[in-house]
Amino acid sequence: MIKMVSWNVNGLRACMNKGFMVFFKHVDADIFCIQESKLQEGQLDLITDGYYQYWNYAVKKGYSGTAIFTKKKPISQENGIGIDEHDTEGRTITLEFDNYYLVNVYTPNAKRALERLSYRMVWEDAFRSYLKKLDSLKPVIVCGDMNVAHKEIDLKNPASNHKSAGFTDEERNKFSQLLDSGFIDTFRYLYPNEKDAYTWWSYMFNARAKNVGWRIDYFCISERIKEMLLGAVIHKDIEGSDHCPVEITLNL
Repeated sequence: MIKMVSWNVNGLRACMNKGFMVFFKHVDADIFCIQESKLQEGQLDLITDGYYQYWNYAVKKGYSGTAIFTKKKPISQENGIGIDEHDTEGRTITLEFDNYYLVNVYTPNAKRALERLSYRMVWEDAFRSYLKKLDSLKPVIVCGDMNVAHKEIDLKNPASNHKSAGFTDEERNKFSQLLDSGFIDTFRYLYPNEKDAYTWWSYMFNARAKNVGWRIDYFCISERIKEMLLGAVIHKDIEGSDHCPVEITLNL
């Protein structure tokens, strides 16, 4: 059995002061992925005994960034998806293991006024093609902040957010295309009708206390290994970021 955790920490240095290592040690994941590390190499000396560390830093300081901590050493590591246009923001890390690929992703946000929506669409097609290429070789597990609430059940106020970043028809359709190309949303696969299950809450308006949130952090896996999925958890009570950690267990 393998336990995997993913967490958008919204600044790892800040999260370190809000209990990151307490949760990291307590959850004892085999693989732990983070997004939005917001740091450069050398800015944090993180001790993770028993884990190999893999980092992808954005060129822009204090922005984006991803990391993976894994107990088992992978066969190989690849940062980015092999397209220069998409590979300067530290958004993806791929680790190859014996019988699967793990991809950690921090999907670009369409931003207010949807100023980055057109770029997001280009990114989505490129990233999906990348995942499909990997999936043709071995099953894929992709996790991270994918910056989209897929269905109306995945956010508290769908009507008023219909044209907001993260819930546009365009972004939702791209997520549907990803699933249609051979992947499953692990949480929805196990809990198709569970409401009020969110992973991100605005810092404004006391949103978290009221559970006015969005589910935008995912584990998606190749459909052909869905029978190996044992569980999916949203750690809604873990604070330290505006996102909470998500987890899956697999019989790989």
